[in-house]
Amino acid sequence: MSDITEAGPMRAADGTPLKKSLARALRRQKLRALALIAPLLIFILVTFIAPIADMLFRSVENQIVRDTLPRTVAALKDWDAASGEVPGEPVFAGLAVDFQIAAELKNHTKLGSRLNYENPGISSLFRKTGRGAEDIGKTFMDRFVDVNEAWKKSGTWATLFGDDKWLADQAAWAAAKDKDAKEPPFKLREGVADVLPVTASTYRTFARAAQQDGRKSPVDTKPWPVLFTALGQDLANASPESLGALGGENGALVQEVATAVQGFETFGYRDAFLDIDKGWGDLDKWETIKAYSPPYTPGYFLNAADLEKGPDGIQARPEQQRIYVTLFIRTMWMSMLITFSCLLLGYPVAWLLANLRSSTANLLMILVLLPFWTSLLVRTSAWKVLLQQQGVINDVLVWLGLIDDANRLIMINNQFGTITAMTHILLPFMILPLYSVMKTIPPSYLRAAKSLGATNWTAFWRVYFPQSVPGIGAGSILVFILSIGYYITPEIVGGTRGVFISNRIAYHISSSLNWGLAAALGTILLALVLLLYYVYDKIVGIDNVKLG
Repeated sequence: MSDITEAGPMRAADGTPLKKSLARALRRQKLRALALIAPLLIFILVTFIAPIADMLFRSVENQIVRDTLPRTVAALKDWDAASGEVPGEPVFAGLAVDFQIAAELKNHTKLGSRLNYENPGISSLFRKTGRGAEDIGKTFMDRFVDVNEAWKKSGTWATLFGDDKWLADQAAWAAAKDKDAKEPPFKLREGVADVLPVTASTYRTFARAAQQDGRKSPVDTKPWPVLFTALGQDLANASPESLGALGGENGALVQEVATAVQGFETFGYRDAFLDIDKGWGDLDKWETIKAYSPPYTPGYFLNAADLEKGPDGIQARPEQQRIYVTLFIRTMWMSMLITFSCLLLGYPVAWLLANLRSSTANLLMILVLLPFWTSLLVRTSAWKVLLQQQGVINDVLVWLGLIDDANRLIMINNQFGTITAMTHILLPFMILPLYSVMKTIPPSYLRAAKSLGATNWTAFWRVYFPQSVPGIGAGSILVFILSIGYYITPEIVGGTRGVFISNRIAYHISSSLNWGLAAALGTILLALVLLLYYVYDKIVGIDNVKLG
């Protein structure tokens, strides 16, 4: 025993302690295994996990209001919608700067489209204001130019707000005339933002937009009219001491125009916007802007549940706008009917395939798989031809005398058409799992039950059917999940009463471009599927789902 203790721990052939050598080998095996599955893992992350995460984010993301109207949103915090009056001059002053910048960057239409989802009609208000807001800036520009013509020159603004080093680098870049050389990024002059905060922020946006445009540098680009609006607001609030800190030639220009500003006629921002469009005097427009100014919002989810966020809290949407809850209920109910129809039709077919001779079963299996070789659009269009009032089925029924020609059956553009077409399309997805499970059930079990005195029905129901339940579970889950996501077939044969919630999701993604609402609807649909999956697991048990 003492000899073993003195010899120390067991070692590998290279002298490394055996425990350490085994751990290293195990680590190498794990890394090798990870390297083997890494491509598949990355593929799943990029094509499955990332889109779902993006959908979840888009369903609550609402930063466009705050980013497009930052000064307006800040000023609206002190406004109370319960007062019954539209916001005062400070809010409209902030809106004047924000809206002119948004119009220059072509962002006002995007914001109008976003808010139009919550308040129909606000989009046209934003478009009209975008065309007229520049007149506010031109009014201030005329006043400043009357004081000194230098304010018309882009170089005046560049030297006032641009850093000296940036100005030197910009001049060197312009002199070089090298198309491949990168233009030096704009840098704001130190201290100017403390004196003229609104104008400094506006000029930074102007300079970056000019550089992104790529045609002219900020030094050579005609100044936006909004710069004059912003400077007028800053000078009205600045003290002579703070303006004196600017210094230099342009500092003298600012001092000169600051003195002149005191004699300018007071500008009414609120009246200017009301002259552009009377809609700015409506309380509901401002309530919408304030309600959806936070960067994240439950608005999309509320809309998906036929609710809305009003000044008094969450409330039901107008009755004529409540469609989504009905669509969710219809989607779930019709998907269950389609699943049951597939089970009712597919179970006997699967039983027949599992109990026939192999040669015959293989021939019939080709017929089951044949629809997969035909385009989904063709199969759906075929049902439209069959089911319409002047279609094949109605013609045959009239020919047989079962119905009158004047009373042809309406089997298309309704729920019946959707259920019929989708049952035909999804039937193979039910047959295949059932067949694979039934194929594993030994026929001797039924013979043994009959030899013990059981009738055909008792042998089937007590012996055969319980063993086929795993196939029923697998086929039902497969058909149900596929059916709730279908939108092509319901769109073609469903009309207005046979469409699913997936049709509205597709509409908002491709037509209305309301991606937030589409993401919220998709998230709710995902949650419902997971809930049903959980309930199924508790009642039946997911371990009982087998594919053979």
